[in-house]
Amino acid sequence: MGSEVMPRRILVLGAYGLIGAEVAQTLVAKGHIVHAAGRDAQAAARRLPTMPFTQLDMATLTKPDDWHRHLQNTDCVVNCAGALQDGGGTDLEALHHHALAALGQAAEKHGILVVQISAIGAELDTPIQFLSSKARGEAALLASGSKAVIFRPGLVLAQGAYGGTGLIRMLAAVPVLQPLALPNARMQSVAAGDVATAVAMAVVGELPDGSTYDLVEQSPQTLKDIIAGHRAALGFAPARWHWTAPEWMLGLTGWGADTLGKLGWRSPLRSTATQVLRQDVTGDPAPWSAQSAPLPALPQILQTLHLGPEHRLQARMALLMPLCVAILAVFWFTSGLFGLISLANAAAHLETAGWGSGAARASVVFWSLVDIGLAAALLWRPWAQKACLGMVAVSAIYLGLGSLITPGMWLDPLGPMVKIGPAIGLALVTWALLEER
Repeated sequence: MGSEVMPRRILVLGAYGLIGAEVAQTLVAKGHIVHAAGRDAQAAARRLPTMPFTQLDMATLTKPDDWHRHLQNTDCVVNCAGALQDGGGTDLEALHHHALAALGQAAEKHGILVVQISAIGAELDTPIQFLSSKARGEAALLASGSKAVIFRPGLVLAQGAYGGTGLIRMLAAVPVLQPLALPNARMQSVAAGDVATAVAMAVVGELPDGSTYDLVEQSPQTLKDIIAGHRAALGFAPARWHWTAPEWMLGLTGWGADTLGKLGWRSPLRSTATQVLRQDVTGDPAPWSAQSAPLPALPQILQTLHLGPEHRLQARMALLMPLCVAILAVFWFTSGLFGLISLANAAAHLETAGWGSGAARASVVFWSLVDIGLAAALLWRPWAQKACLGMVAVSAIYLGLGSLITPGMWLDPLGPMVKIGPAIGLALVTWALLEER
């Protein structure tokens, strides 16, 4: 940043996200005073530990008066907040449209610039709510009278991975056979660092007020080529075979992901992602190229990311995480169910150790219900990590009490006591994999 440019006081909304973190860190590096804001204080503390942070839910700030206290001592607001689909407490219309409209009106009164990170394909007439709500927000912002610059990035690639980019790396990690869906869907990528650079230009007034730019590479790539490029960049061997999922499976997967979305799982396989891919993720690079310079193409982006062993491991772990969750959920549910079905046989072990029939049966019923409850808690995303720790604790109780009350079970040919150790290990691994951002 040149010496003639005064540092700006900037509020970055959604600052701990894939784009937001890159933007916030770039602005700090350029000498600006950055204040982060968003819903998740823990995620912000992990991603931006030294940056001042305000916890707020943008979707609830739908009136101009809601914003005034957040705009004190601020020169510019950069909105990087967004969501893919309704569900799990997310309201796209409130987040993308009404909150942005209110922000624009409040910013106009304060004389503040708003830089909006939107999305390629944001049009009012699109049937995809994710994109149409983004477009309504853009229109409301421009109509508010506030100073505004809008960026519409394509597929954003960064060292970290989340959402669609996380899914691409996860698919790239599949060995030997490359599964694909909509392999010929076209996408234009952009580096998160280039998005942040564009934002840095906007906040110091280098871009015209009211302008909108698509931030994309010059030529689109097919999804098949994008995944192949990631395989190479991550150091995975090229796929020997390719398998394209049939349409019915794609629809079924989207339905399943949407259903899990109601339980708080924000899967990139939800139906909105499929809808977006069907219409391609492409934009017009010309306006930005004329304003600045053409953005790098996918091969150059992947080279500059310097993806290494830690990213390769992350991709493999992301591939295994759904499997680990499914195994644990089925294991604990069936364990509890079989205890209830075979109540008499299970209680017999305690009766042999001297327990009364009633107490033995009550104990089996209680712990069977605990097992089933832990399986259910694991499927509710906000409780999933705590459920894993609960599984570890309950397993330790089983191990301790079982050794004390029925030590002969260690010699059982089916090894029920021996299997507790691997169950604890899997629960701990899954707990670690479930950490977000």
